[in-house]
Amino acid sequence: MSKAIAYQIATHIDLKKSKGIFNGSLLFGDSDELFYKLDTDKFIYIFQYGMICCFNLSQKEIEAQFLLLKPICRNYILDKISEKLDVEVKKDVLEVGFNKVVLPKLDEVMLRLVMLNASQSVALNRYAELTENLLQETNTHTNYLERKGKLDISGHKLKRFIGKTLNIKNRISENLYIFDSPEITWEDEKLNRLNSELKKTFDLKDRYHYIHDRIEIIKENLELFKDIMDHSESSRLEWIIIILILVEVVDMFILKFI
Repeated sequence: MSKAIAYQIATHIDLKKSKGIFNGSLLFGDSDELFYKLDTDKFIYIFQYGMICCFNLSQKEIEAQFLLLKPICRNYILDKISEKLDVEVKKDVLEVGFNKVVLPKLDEVMLRLVMLNASQSVALNRYAELTENLLQETNTHTNYLERKGKLDISGHKLKRFIGKTLNIKNRISENLYIFDSPEITWEDEKLNRLNSELKKTFDLKDRYHYIHDRIEIIKENLELFKDIMDHSESSRLEWIIIILILVEVVDMFILKFI
């Protein structure tokens, strides 16, 4: 029985530079992903958003791929998130179960779908972790607001926080195509069925919605923080204007008496 193992190794992989790294044959490639056949039954799938998936490679061979890719990675991750899926071949059988898929043959297109969905699952794990951290940080500020009636974050930090949240939201939208089936599945019933069952097994759509809902909650909180900050700033400016007017009036009275 072979294994497909997906890893998040960075936030970005330079796919143009990676084309000169591998000796295997390129089976599929575009601006977002490259699918290589390294040997008769060994494959590697690379995604520009920092994911790789290896099929039928030993741990030593996988670590060798890490070393090859590390120089062309942005924000290389040492503590890698991974997902493993057993792949078995049985004639005339196509089944998808928990942590296991059975294919009728060692088909390159079917393997690509298996590795694609496993990689998307790991990416969702990574984004779930990031959004959970953002939500915890947001809750810290809302709890302070409840206790003290004011915010404990400066305008500059709030802007950076908003930027961080929007960047994560954009990366999810750009890199994850949970709802889009690859073109190869459009005219092949078996491939379409395999892709659909993999998405269900990995629970990709529900997990995506969960992450999206978290981001929306965070955005609502940040918009409220911004409104409170804008109101506070507006009140401060109003008081400054009032004080300046009072100073001007007092100054006029003093000049009049003199």
